[in-house]
Amino acid sequence: MIVLLSPAKTLDYTKEFDVEPTAPTFLSDSAQLIKELKTKEPKDIASLMGLSDKLATLNFDRYQSWSAAKKMSADSQPALFVFQGDVYQGLQADTFNKKDIAFAQKHLRILSGLYGELRPLDVIKPYRLEMGTKLSNSKGKNLYEFWGNKVQENILKELKANKSNLIVNLASKEYFTVVGSLPKEVEVVSLFLRILKMVNTSSLVSMPKKHAAT
Repeated sequence: MIVLLSPAKTLDYTKEFDVEPTAPTFLSDSAQLIKELKTKEPKDIASLMGLSDKLATLNFDRYQSWSAAKKMSADSQPALFVFQGDVYQGLQADTFNKKDIAFAQKHLRILSGLYGELRPLDVIKPYRLEMGTKLSNSKGKNLYEFWGNKVQENILKELKANKSNLIVNLASKEYFTVVGSLPKEVEVVSLFLRILKMVNTSSLVSMPKKHAAT
């Protein structure tokens, strides 16, 4: 089984964890995208991503200082602990024991516009690059064309290693689209998440939709 998640916009690099980090699988591809992004001025980033001037400047600085990190540092931490959206807060990864982390590392994958696909312990630098961004690059006019079949091929390889044909998809359509058309023998179970907020509490309600890959 492989479980797929979207990344989160909110990032947290303030915590420390005693884990053995891993390097992203497609780090050289990420460097190619960053090379393209480094040519953009803040106003270009604001227009491309629909960001405020403040956020555009923040991400301009991020791109300029980005490096292909493989080890943990103050601004290079495991993806599972960096992302802070609702789904990640629900996971409560900071409470995971070693067995939980090992299971996540084997079965959980995070789809990413910049990194393609991430394992939980893959270290990432601060960034913002949504999968739907129409960033022209050496391979096409958007990120779907840039990643091509790479993400799918890697997921199929991981399924084989896990001796499974099951994908549990928690990612949004924007991100899951990068996986492409899967072989018929792969079964996909999609869970559409609804956040219900009442007073100061949140309940996560999942509505499963089971279907064969098309």
